[in-house]
Parts: sequence; structure tokens; C-alpha cells
Amino acid sequence: MGEERVVIKLTRDQALVLSDWLYEAMFTSDDLSSIVRDRSVWSAIYAISGTLDTTLSEIFMPDYSERLAAAKQRLLEALGGEEEEAPAPAVSED
Repeated sequence: MGEERVVIKLTRDQALVLSDWLYEAMFTSDDLSSIVRDRSVWSAIYAISGTLDTTLSEIFMPDYSERLAAAKQRLLEALGGEEEEAPAPAVSED
């Protein structure tokens, strides 16, 4: 039963934004272990990331940043939001 395949369907915009987020969490910030503490989940994360990387030609295009920004904006609009809000600054408790 553990090897039965599950199919996940995403829009191209969802896939592009998720791919970028996974890349940032896994490779740029080296923060995956603090985001996902259960290492058994990493197997699925790596499988999803690899599938997205081999499916999305946009990640290799020179206008990738613009495509990503447009995809994020469309997804936010579909959720009923207008623009992505900047994260709140970190508060130090010294």
C-alpha cells in the first residue's frame, strides 16, 4: 500500500510559485529542517520539488522573475487579495 501513487494537480501558476518556495526553503535559506522537523516528510518534498523542476520550463527562462511575480499576483487575486504584503519586521526581545 505504501507504494501506491497519488496524483496532485496544480495550475501552472501554483506549480511555479510552489517550486520557487521549495527552492528557497531547500537550497537558498537552508531552512528546511526548521520548517519541516519530521525528516520523513522530506522524501515527499524532494519528490515534489524534483517533479516541478523537470516540468516547469519557466524556471530556465530569462524572464523568470517577471513570470513568477505575475503568477503570484494572479494567485493572490484568485484568493481575493490584491497584493502580497511585506513580512513584518522581526522584533528583538533583548
